[in-house]
Amino acid sequence: MKIAVLGCGRWGSFHAWYAQRIGHQVMLWGRKGSKHLAALQATRKNEYLTLPDAVELTDDLAGVVAFADIVIISISAQKLREFCQQLKFLPDLTQKKFVLCMKGLEIGTGKRLTTIMAEELGTDLKTAVWVGPGHVQDFVREIPNCMVIASKEMQLTKDLVTAFASPLIRFYYGEDLLGTEIGAAAKNVMGLAAGMLDGLNYSSLKGALMARGTRELSRLIEKMGGDKMTVYGLSHLGDYEATLFSHFSHNRCFGEDFIRGKSFTKLAEGVYTVEALMDIAREYQLELPICGTVYAIIHEHKDPQEELLKLFLRDNKAEQE
Repeated sequence: MKIAVLGCGRWGSFHAWYAQRIGHQVMLWGRKGSKHLAALQATRKNEYLTLPDAVELTDDLAGVVAFADIVIISISAQKLREFCQQLKFLPDLTQKKFVLCMKGLEIGTGKRLTTIMAEELGTDLKTAVWVGPGHVQDFVREIPNCMVIASKEMQLTKDLVTAFASPLIRFYYGEDLLGTEIGAAAKNVMGLAAGMLDGLNYSSLKGALMARGTRELSRLIEKMGGDKMTVYGLSHLGDYEATLFSHFSHNRCFGEDFIRGKSFTKLAEGVYTVEALMDIAREYQLELPICGTVYAIIHEHKDPQEELLKLFLRDNKAEQE
């Protein structure tokens, strides 16, 4: 099968490496002038992996999309709508399957990524999301993991799982697209909170963060019309180990460095996602205490220690509330 991967950063390069590894014909696209693409063209390497020669590198967007049966998109979530403006003029998009391999919500609107795709490219587009735990650094060392693919159509989900399943990644069928997307995006916000706790040497509070974080997001997903139990699956709770504890997690590292006054230069989507989540919370008139605390610390410059301790010393209540 012919696979196009749009975006050649950490995850884009991994998806190209993985798709070729399991037997697909692969082209990897990067924008003109991309430092990531230039490095791969020069050495076939980045800081995470070495691409096999069989993966073709290109900056021709029209050509790479025309080539593909399946199009994987792996870019910053906040750039998706703008990127769709480039895709919308390309022919035969409805004949292809699109897979979004990123996690986030659009700031300013709070919209899910599949919603943006539908708005910009049409509701008849075949679009799925591929999320869940795992780090590139572990996968390339042959350490397996489980992930989830979800879409509005179960047949599309099953077709994509069949296309990408291997001993390295065991896939599950996601049955709740809304819950899968919200949970995957919000997981990065919990990663920021975990990093802040690490930065304050309050790491023992991460157990409480995990328990209350999943409960907080289950209420939101249910309020939005999704299945509240989805948050306890691979897209959110299942990804906590990779996000709340790993030194590979960009969001956890950002939170820790933020507390310690260090600069963190890599993409941490949770910084944007927490803005969108607060917009959604206002829209649905729902309190999100953990997300609100992270927002107050990062965007309102509140005192981190005071805000986090206030969060964990809230009034007594039933655990199910």
